[in-house]
Amino acid sequence: MYWYEDDVKKLEALKGTLPYTPETILYGSSSIRLWTDMYEDLKPLHPVNLGFGGSTLAACVWFFDRIMEPYAPRHIVCYAGENDLGDGRTAEEVYIFFCQFLACLKRRFPDVPMTYISIKPSITRWSLEKTVRYANQLIKAEIEKNNGHYYYLDVFDRMLDANGLPVKDLYDADGLHLTRKGYLIWKDVLLQHFATIFKIS
Repeated sequence: MYWYEDDVKKLEALKGTLPYTPETILYGSSSIRLWTDMYEDLKPLHPVNLGFGGSTLAACVWFFDRIMEPYAPRHIVCYAGENDLGDGRTAEEVYIFFCQFLACLKRRFPDVPMTYISIKPSITRWSLEKTVRYANQLIKAEIEKNNGHYYYLDVFDRMLDANGLPVKDLYDADGLHLTRKGYLIWKDVLLQHFATIFKIS
């Protein structure tokens, strides 16, 4: 996990640099970190971007206490798991990492709602489509089993075309990271979710 150290140190230094007290933590991999317009897109949520490049769900568990230590959020949004699969982990392993992530939440933030953004489709990793779908299915079932204040937010289907393939203009040239159009879909899905569940708009 040492290769994440520089990014984690930057996140540790982030606290206090925002002009408001963050209410919504967005945590996870580069799909979170590279959301450059997040602070404007999700302004009603008073967000803080705690994504770190290339992070896995396993890394999110490993660094959870260090990164979360200064915060007292009202909501947490997580996107992670895709890089674990890209590294050759199975859907079952990603599910286990997710359960460990839930254990961290229950210990550190027992009363804070968490929304998990489903693992997205990507052009570069389309060969993993079935594995991604299965990992999403396992995570969704675990969230529903908890029967509490955890939520599963599907973006997978919203990013496919009529033929069931990833919409090309939602992705950068690498076929993995999102373009502005991709983030606008995430923005709409998240804001609709928060308006429906938490009456924040």
